[in-house]
Amino acid sequence: MKNKVMTVSLIILVCITLFGVVGLILVMQLDKGGDAKEPTIDEIIESSVDIGEITTNLGDRQFVRLTLKIQTDNKLAGEELAKRDFQVKNIIIQELSEMTSKDLEGKAGKKAFEDVLIGQLNPLMQNGEVQKVYIVSYIIQ
Repeated sequence: MKNKVMTVSLIILVCITLFGVVGLILVMQLDKGGDAKEPTIDEIIESSVDIGEITTNLGDRQFVRLTLKIQTDNKLAGEELAKRDFQVKNIIIQELSEMTSKDLEGKAGKKAFEDVLIGQLNPLMQNGEVQKVYIVSYIIQ
């Protein structure tokens, strides 16, 4: 009889704990969703860095000339990225040297290049992260 009461009590305690954990997770997830507002254009500009014109060879002996704007998640991250200008340009040139003009064709090619840059730049960042890369100008010859 004592074992049965103890087992039932233990089951009830585990269920209450499980419901509490699930409830806490749901509240935390809903709270995150409420804070996710889109930044204003002024906030985007404030946290973005212009990467001046870069001209470099592609892997297929053609060359590309492009200008980028890189958006970070906060002003401090933007300031850090501006200081890392030389590292950013190095990564861009290295990535482009492995690509061909075919790799950069169309919307999908440009999006893939932007995604690669985000993946390469974020490990450098200490005060935030890169959210978006915009190709502002682009010419292949």
